[in-house]
Amino acid sequence: MAVPSLRRDKPGVAASLKAEFSRSDGRGSQLLSELLDNVLNPKRPVAEAEGLEWCKCLMAGGERFEDFCQTVRAYDHATLCGLVWTANFVAYRCRTCGISPCMSLCAECFNAGEHTGHDFNMFRSQAGGACDCGDSSVMRDSGFCKRHRSTSGSSIPSVPSDLMMMSEHILPRVIFRLVQHLRDGYSESVSDPATERDIQRTLQQMEPLVSLLEDLTKMGGAMRSILTRVLGNHQIYKDLSSGDFCTGEKTYAKKNYDKYLTALKGSGLVSSEERSASSVLDHMAGASNVTILGATAGAGQRESSDEEEQDGSQGIGKRKRVKFCNGTKDPSIVDILKHKCFLEEILFWTVKYEFPQKMVTFLLNMLPDQDYKIAFTKTFVQHYAFIMKTLIKSHESDTMSNRIVHISVQLFSNEELARQVTEECQLLEIMVTVLLYMMENCLVKSELQDEENNFHVVVNCGEPLLKNNTYWPLVSDFINILSHQSVAKRFLEDQGLLQMWMNFVSLFQGMNLNKRELNEHVEFESQTYYAAFAAELEACAQPMWALLTHCKIKDMEEYTRTVVRYCLDALQDWFDAINFIDEPSPNQVTFHLPLHRYYAMFLSKAVRCQQLDLDSLLPDQEMLMKLMVHPLQIQACLSEIHSNMWVRNGLQIKGQAMTYVQSHFCNSMIDPDIFLLQVCASRLDPDYFVSSVFERFKVVDLLTMASQHQDGAPDPEHEKSMLEGALTFLVLLLSLRIHLGMTDDEILRAEMVAQLCMSDRTHSTLLDLIPENPNPKSGIIPGSYYFENMLSAVADFKAPVFEPGGSMQQGMYTPKADVWNIEFDPIMVILRTVYRRDVQSAMDRYMGFLKQTGKFDGNPWPPYRERALLNPSYKGLMRILHCKTLHIVLFTLLYKISMDHQNMSEHILCMVLNLIELGLDNLPEESVEEEEMLGEEHCSDSWFNGTNIATNLHHIINHVRVRVPETAPEMIREPLASTSSDTTCVQSSNTAQVFSLVAERRRKFQEIINRNGSSTIHTPDVRAKTSKWTAPNSTPQLTTTILEVRESMLSLLIKLHHKLSGKQNSYYPCWLEDSESTSRLDPMQQIHGDGTTAVERILIKTAAQSRQNKFSIEEICRKVTPPIPPKKNVSDKKALDKEERRQKARERQQKLLAEFASRQKSFMETAMDIESPDSDVAMDIGSSEKQDSETVYDCVICGQSGPSTEERPTGLVVLLQASSVLGHRRRSTEPKKLPTSDEEKIYPEDTCGTAHDVRITDLQRYFKDSSCLQSVSIGWEGGVYVQTCGHTLHIDCHKSYMESLRNDQVLQSFSVDKGEFTCPLCRQFANSVLPCYPEKNEEKCLWLPCNNKTLHVLIKEVEEQQEQLGMFPVSISSVTNLSKEMESVMKDIRSTTQKKYIDYGKIPGSPDNDFLFMYSVARLNLELELVHRGGNLCLGGAGATTKRSCLNQLLHVLAIHMRLFRIDSAYNPWARLTRLTQVVDSGICDDEKPDVPLLYRDVPSLLMILALTMPQELHKEHFTCIVKVLYNLLYAQAIATFSFRFNEEEREVWKNSAKLQIMDNSEKSSEVLLSHIISELSKGNLYCASNTDQKSMITTTIWSPQSLEYSIQQFCLPFFRTAGLLQHHLFSDDLPCCQQTEEEFGMLARYLRLLPTSLNSNDEVKSFFCLDWPLPALDIVSQWCLEVTTSTESHSKQVMNLLVQDPQWSLPRLLRLPENYNTIFQYYHRKACVHCSKVPKDPALCLVCGTFVCLKGQCCKQQSYCECVLHSQNCGAGTGIFLLINASVIIVIRGHRFCVWGSVYLDAHGEEDRDLRRGKPLYLCNERYKVLEQQWVTHTFDHINKRWGPHYNGL
Repeated sequence: MAVPSLRRDKPGVAASLKAEFSRSDGRGSQLLSELLDNVLNPKRPVAEAEGLEWCKCLMAGGERFEDFCQTVRAYDHATLCGLVWTANFVAYRCRTCGISPCMSLCAECFNAGEHTGHDFNMFRSQAGGACDCGDSSVMRDSGFCKRHRSTSGSSIPSVPSDLMMMSEHILPRVIFRLVQHLRDGYSESVSDPATERDIQRTLQQMEPLVSLLEDLTKMGGAMRSILTRVLGNHQIYKDLSSGDFCTGEKTYAKKNYDKYLTALKGSGLVSSEERSASSVLDHMAGASNVTILGATAGAGQRESSDEEEQDGSQGIGKRKRVKFCNGTKDPSIVDILKHKCFLEEILFWTVKYEFPQKMVTFLLNMLPDQDYKIAFTKTFVQHYAFIMKTLIKSHESDTMSNRIVHISVQLFSNEELARQVTEECQLLEIMVTVLLYMMENCLVKSELQDEENNFHVVVNCGEPLLKNNTYWPLVSDFINILSHQSVAKRFLEDQGLLQMWMNFVSLFQGMNLNKRELNEHVEFESQTYYAAFAAELEACAQPMWALLTHCKIKDMEEYTRTVVRYCLDALQDWFDAINFIDEPSPNQVTFHLPLHRYYAMFLSKAVRCQQLDLDSLLPDQEMLMKLMVHPLQIQACLSEIHSNMWVRNGLQIKGQAMTYVQSHFCNSMIDPDIFLLQVCASRLDPDYFVSSVFERFKVVDLLTMASQHQDGAPDPEHEKSMLEGALTFLVLLLSLRIHLGMTDDEILRAEMVAQLCMSDRTHSTLLDLIPENPNPKSGIIPGSYYFENMLSAVADFKAPVFEPGGSMQQGMYTPKADVWNIEFDPIMVILRTVYRRDVQSAMDRYMGFLKQTGKFDGNPWPPYRERALLNPSYKGLMRILHCKTLHIVLFTLLYKISMDHQNMSEHILCMVLNLIELGLDNLPEESVEEEEMLGEEHCSDSWFNGTNIATNLHHIINHVRVRVPETAPEMIREPLASTSSDTTCVQSSNTAQVFSLVAERRRKFQEIINRNGSSTIHTPDVRAKTSKWTAPNSTPQLTTTILEVRESMLSLLIKLHHKLSGKQNSYYPCWLEDSESTSRLDPMQQIHGDGTTAVERILIKTAAQSRQNKFSIEEICRKVTPPIPPKKNVSDKKALDKEERRQKARERQQKLLAEFASRQKSFMETAMDIESPDSDVAMDIGSSEKQDSETVYDCVICGQSGPSTEERPTGLVVLLQASSVLGHRRRSTEPKKLPTSDEEKIYPEDTCGTAHDVRITDLQRYFKDSSCLQSVSIGWEGGVYVQTCGHTLHIDCHKSYMESLRNDQVLQSFSVDKGEFTCPLCRQFANSVLPCYPEKNEEKCLWLPCNNKTLHVLIKEVEEQQEQLGMFPVSISSVTNLSKEMESVMKDIRSTTQKKYIDYGKIPGSPDNDFLFMYSVARLNLELELVHRGGNLCLGGAGATTKRSCLNQLLHVLAIHMRLFRIDSAYNPWARLTRLTQVVDSGICDDEKPDVPLLYRDVPSLLMILALTMPQELHKEHFTCIVKVLYNLLYAQAIATFSFRFNEEEREVWKNSAKLQIMDNSEKSSEVLLSHIISELSKGNLYCASNTDQKSMITTTIWSPQSLEYSIQQFCLPFFRTAGLLQHHLFSDDLPCCQQTEEEFGMLARYLRLLPTSLNSNDEVKSFFCLDWPLPALDIVSQWCLEVTTSTESHSKQVMNLLVQDPQWSLPRLLRLPENYNTIFQYYHRKACVHCSKVPKDPALCLVCGTFVCLKGQCCKQQSYCECVLHSQNCGAGTGIFLLINASVIIVIRGHRFCVWGSVYLDAHGEEDRDLRRGKPLYLCNERYKVLEQQWVTHTFDHINKRWGPHYNGL
């Protein structure tokens, strides 16, 4: 049947086959098999269209495939969405609804769900993903959309058996054909480019077939279950795939199967050859040879073969291999894969072909089927090792990584599934093994410590695997499964796994070792350090945090103990491997100690959350000493790096120091390190610990009493900085409570306060800076709700503000006053600063707060804060404050500071006082008094008797033995006799003290090592202290001398008080004034202040602690009153002199600053928009004093002042720019709304620019071209706007300036070749110079109207002047410098805009065109000034625009050029306006078109022509005459316009009503004129032509005389405003002002002198009062109407459009935007471009007209111009404002430059979200949008926005 059936139609064959299947004889199956052998023949192309059509028809069983899909969808039981997306898809994540942090929703499900008020964000998927809607294991049911809320399966019927019958038979063959194709396309060598191309071809060929399978998965649950059965069926796979199947194709099948077997060979993690001879992992010599897989830590140790022993003997550090242990739980991890079903083989090929996107999408689309999900997860785990092996070898590891995670995140986020595969498929073992395998190829020998005897291996961060983050997918999956408690428990229970994991972590221990360069600068700065930090954070720290999350409860304490034990074992192995004894190698540092940090963090959790006994988890003292060495080395090296001691290692070492403390790393690095040191300090001998700190910081030599010492390790310039570092570290160690007892809330608060004190922060910056808990379950930081609550408790929100310059601030959070007062903690700030300058910034802000609140006026010291209570487990930490070593150091430093020794600083003193105060606040349990009584029993020759700081403060040290160079001042001074009468301790010179920190530390170390279980702290041999110690590098010149001191710490503190206050005897004990005050005085009230405050606070606390201290203080204060020793005098005098000098310097600085501020203010007043009456005068161009005969200009380049002359003209700095702002005005006052749906549209027909274009086109069709070009104005689109900063310069100076700019090599943001420059004074952008016309101020006085000539006389005078030849003071024909510049600037003006905006005439380049363009420039600039004033002149002269206007100069330049065009008297409009002339009938001369009737002409345009073409300077009386005559025409136009708005009946009524009023002055009555015009126009049947359109014109309003009067006034107002502004600029008249807009018409009529003199100022002004007819009104109006009616026949349809004018336009506005940005984003980000019909990669919207464009889209490019640039030229004449949809920012294009303006959409915290990185909801900020609109309307983009760059037409 197969052969004949192929000739029939496909549906018919499919239907008959389906019928055959219903029989039981199996014939149908055989027939189908034969047909499919043909259709799916391997020799035919895999995705041949014919073959696919057959498959579709056969599955549908004869139906249409679309109908079949519809039917199958009806049986969809799935409640999961499961929509799969690829990279760059926009999805949503709701933390409120999510259970897993990886949860995501598609836009459709998110918008259909209820997420109002939730903590959600939109994000652009990086790796791809799938929608989790309906999956209750990942998100809460409340977040499901309506479609995926659980519906009971009963409502969906069961699938009929015959519906899917054909599919069940066809799909195995379809899938097998896909497998065959994948096998055929396989080739082993991947690196070859030809093979690469073959692979790509293979993948392309199969795409249609995979698409078909993908379509099937979208049919719903019924089809997916069929696919699942086919993919998972072992028998079908066995039958089809083995190579035995196929009729007549045996050879092909065999070859095909062999290819598959070849591919399988390399699928094991370790090849068979490798496995027989070697192992997977480098083994660390000296470390316990732990089994890598399976067995416990003790099993199989030291089982090295003879072969390995030989390896080891070949050379130390050679890499050895550890054999795989035979006790592996699951050998399949390393074995070659075996496949039992199609699913397994398809996944295998997916991996082999490096995860083609189509295959990944198909496999993921199947996931809503639960059976498939389980089977697929197990298959994925089975292939896991193979996947990672392929990833390592891949060339496109980034793309592959994304696709792996795309799949794995869907599988491992489900806890139940993760637990199942962990138990059944050994997922954890596989992951850890693969991680070890991955790192095996990157190992190098560690050089830490003993380079020769170091057997430790570490990862090499320069390897591509680490540098490119290739391990990321595996680590990401590992963290994901560890976030499930059941899986984490399983991991912690398995000791073999833990042992493997510790081996893995130890590979990172000590990586990226830095060696300090001592001689020359390092040649090559390696940038691999960031890879090391990323590796430790991702591969070690994040899994640690995931495990720690589960160790919070008491039940888990055994697990914690196990981890701690394994950590200690691993650390011990590491110390052995690096051959560490007790001292670290000098000049080496590694920032990577993950084993230390694991140990520290699990210790912290054990004590804090599980209340375990700390001592039970700690090792012996010797191990503790080792543990502290490397973290302490890091702290010391941090200080060295900041002291510039590592400068020869380059910038990268600073980068490491900064990364170590940076917010993303600090709580996985510096915090655990400091906590571990705190633990060590609390358990080790305090003297040993303190000595170790100072020795490690290399400041031992500085801690002697000698004023000079031998040169130690650091240079003298580094010593001070290192000492500051050491003391700061000790204060940090003793003050921080992050792991010692603070709650999570307290930590969050402290972190927040520290960051806010450094600087005001935006919400997102703060979120980023607060150290995050890298635990994936925690979201961004622990509990966003807590974050917001905490933020509102500590900070005030400052809303976004706008600075005068136009720069926009984001919404900021600033600390509350109470925070500064009570919570500002400099120690926390120091810990968290990445840049040292931030500490100073915090102190400056603190000082500002104190001054503002009046708490302290001086220079404050960092405030001392009392610390939170310590957890009892760490009480031993405070012993550091009560050890003799520290007290000797404190005494020494106090002494050296009081004696003004070098290398001492205020910061050192501050830290010393801080340590003393900490000691006083944390006294030991036994009372001070007891220790004082016991004091006598202590040995007599130690520095101090006891260890209590309260006792030791008043202990007097008489003599100290010091070793100094012979030149030191101590050698010269004679030793004084002992005169001390102190009762506590009398010592003479023969028992002087010498002290060595190093000797002390060595002694203590020896003591701890030899202790053997005894717990004594003191040893009887105290003589060790006084033994002479020679420092390393000491020179023979050192000699020992005895220094007389006779001071106690208290006496030194009081001396320091005198020194700091700059006054002798400044300290007087406050309790002597009031005996009870000691008990009542609260020292903590004295928090804010300087050093004296700190000293006073300490003395009060000391006095309160013991009576002895109180007496000592009183005694010292009494002793100070007698004359003081000269030395003190000298130092005091020095201090006083120093203070005086400082004071004087400060005063000088203040004076200079004040002077600079006043200069700046005066400049601002003259250069910027400051609304002050004084600046009006300063800024008026050329407004010098009236008595001057000539205007004087200042040149801002040469500084000379003088008038502008013909030979040396002066010019105004101007910016010429093309503008279409006026063209975008509309009639309606409401701005147009941006369309956000397909129904909404914006029509451009109602814009001003379109209306004028239509008008000029209509006029040119019926009238003479030259006449048309004088009847309108152009420039509404593409007109030239001229603006100035107000500064003038000589034009020759400007040329020199431009030349210097051309030669300047500095990259400019403007193009000098295009004539662009910045004003030399104010740096405002400009591109031309407008010459100033030489004028005499005397002339202006002559122009004042002081005569009473009649209108007739004035009309005659104007006419006579027009007939004269031009007589100019400066003849343009004579070539002078001025005339040249005038021509030059005119060329600039023309070239500013495009040719299409200039040439409107039918003859290109005709003079009429130039004439039109010039007067239109004047008109445009006047109209724009009017817009800048708010659209009216109610405010009169006020407003910034007048101060910097260049219209006067511009009008001069335009007038001089316009006067070259003599208007022929035949075309002169003046005659037709003022005389009765013969109207020529258009029918007489057919060949020539008539002139434009006056009633069609634009009156403001006529005003420009008449005012600017007067042959000599215009007198004011003549200007008034022109305005009066034009007003008559305007009035007639208004009446004619309104007559067309009446209906037929109203016209009849008005026509007849005025006949009664014909009498004297009747021509001034609007009724009479209206009646007359209706009569005249009726003669031409004009109203009949318009009656067809009349219905649309009818309004409900009835025209009364009052409404007609109001309408006429509104019609005339635009002309009045233009004429008023022109008069203001031509004659420098001050504009009047009025309170209400209703008064504007009358105010301007008076200003223009149109009203009769008889009218009183209070009388109401009517529009017809202004009429002044030179001839009988009705006659001249009849003539004007006749002009219209005679030419009507040719354009009867256009009469109404041409005659009915409406000069009123609203102010230009940008489009109205929706409140929520999501509305715009959802509609436009997937919208197709109208030109190329593709969805643009970067869509953009024009905010002026709403056009949707492709940014940078090559598809819409025209003549090398990209679409945005092209649109900016067409829509804005070179200015474009575009909203970038995918970035929420606005870019502005201005000519050849562009800038990123910012965003008008802000989030709830007043912050921009550029590129939508955070994806939070954004809302329109109306203030910002107004600023944008203002800058557009006022053309100030160039001045306000500073960051411009060229766009090269590529936007």
